[in-house]
Amino acid sequence: MLDFKGKVLGIARETPRRLVLPEGQDIRVLRAAEMCMKEKIVSELYVLGDPDELTKKAKDEGISLSGIYLRDPKKSEKLEKYSSIFYENRKHKGMTEEEAHKTLSDEVYYGAMMLKQGEVDAMVSGSLTPTAKTVRSAILIVNPKEGVKTVSSCFVMIVPNTVYGYNGAFIYADCGVVPEPTSDQLVDIAIASADSTRKLIGIDPVVALLSFSTKGSADAPSVQKVRDAYEMLKARKPDFLFDGEMQFDAAVVPFVAESKAPGSPAAGKANTMIFPDLNAGNISYKITQRLCNAEAYGPLLQGLSKPVNDLSRGASPVDIFIVSAITIVQSL
Repeated sequence: MLDFKGKVLGIARETPRRLVLPEGQDIRVLRAAEMCMKEKIVSELYVLGDPDELTKKAKDEGISLSGIYLRDPKKSEKLEKYSSIFYENRKHKGMTEEEAHKTLSDEVYYGAMMLKQGEVDAMVSGSLTPTAKTVRSAILIVNPKEGVKTVSSCFVMIVPNTVYGYNGAFIYADCGVVPEPTSDQLVDIAIASADSTRKLIGIDPVVALLSFSTKGSADAPSVQKVRDAYEMLKARKPDFLFDGEMQFDAAVVPFVAESKAPGSPAAGKANTMIFPDLNAGNISYKITQRLCNAEAYGPLLQGLSKPVNDLSRGASPVDIFIVSAITIVQSL
């Protein structure tokens, strides 16, 4: 069974990067920031919020902020510059200068602009912020990666049965962002997920476009959507193995693959699972996590030009620390 946490922390320690944590008012974020410094997974760490308030809060809780840069967006000398950049990028959508200034005064949007402008390499937000706000800041400011229109999410799943995937490791997508992806969006999700497989698990992706049908065994509009995605992906000539449409068992079980999809380049050995919609993806990751006693890491945003990740509002300091390490690895 792949030691995913150990793998990610090892890479982050070897190649520390610059990280921003916008939600400094959350004591859990301050504890996670302290862990990031102690574990040396960051070369620079910015925590946003009023420095006096953050310093007092940390002192009261016995947290060391040594070596951490504290910055208040509302008093930052870069606020006017960042607001102006945002205004110029959004004025065609009707945004006013006042709205841009107000938006960039917010810690999450300011952190996203730090990332966009290359002041940091990664951002983690969401312990206090709704997912929609974190994702929106990433889409509006950080922007999707070149050649990809769809920002999506994935989970790294580690199952105890090491016969499947890569030593039990899989990427599941999309399980958290795009409710009903079109065929075009499924292609974007597949390409972004393949990149996630390379960066996070460290292996060559083998992508399965999943359905309740395998190679024409059934017919329905939802199946045709996956078939169309397969043809579109094929036309883009990606640098990874893939196939579809196929059922989950055909994707991961060799003897089932031999029967249902003989000669397939991906069937029976897939490690990157692309679900036809958010219902299927979200239900599947939770079934895998609970019934297989699997480790689940995510949702991790993908398809962005630079890495941003969202947190559960129930996240512990350790959770925030681990997601920070994952996001640093995504930035490499």
